[in-house]
Amino acid sequence: MLVLRVTMAKVIEKFFIASMLMWAVPVAILIAFNKNLFPGSADMSPYSLTLLSGFLAVISVNIVIAFYIHLAMKEPSEKHEPDPKFVSEAEAGVKHLVKSESSSTNKKDE
Repeated sequence: MLVLRVTMAKVIEKFFIASMLMWAVPVAILIAFNKNLFPGSADMSPYSLTLLSGFLAVISVNIVIAFYIHLAMKEPSEKHEPDPKFVSEAEAGVKHLVKSESSSTNKKDE
């Protein structure tokens, strides 16, 4: 039970960090462009500045999302074993369905 709590705490922590980065990085990019902190941004027209900063902000959000997905895929997952009773009942149901379909197909052919 303690392991589950620690694992969930790590997952929540990663989600919180990714969420904060998804908010902070684009805002930082927009502010940096508006304050002319990037070389050459002072020489750009306001239209080009807005377009470039907006484009980079959107790209940064996608990068953060990809990073979060990468972290989520690296999470260890326990192998789930299906219930043997459920599996046997499902197999019996499929066999019964296939058997009844083949017999109804034979009747239609006659």
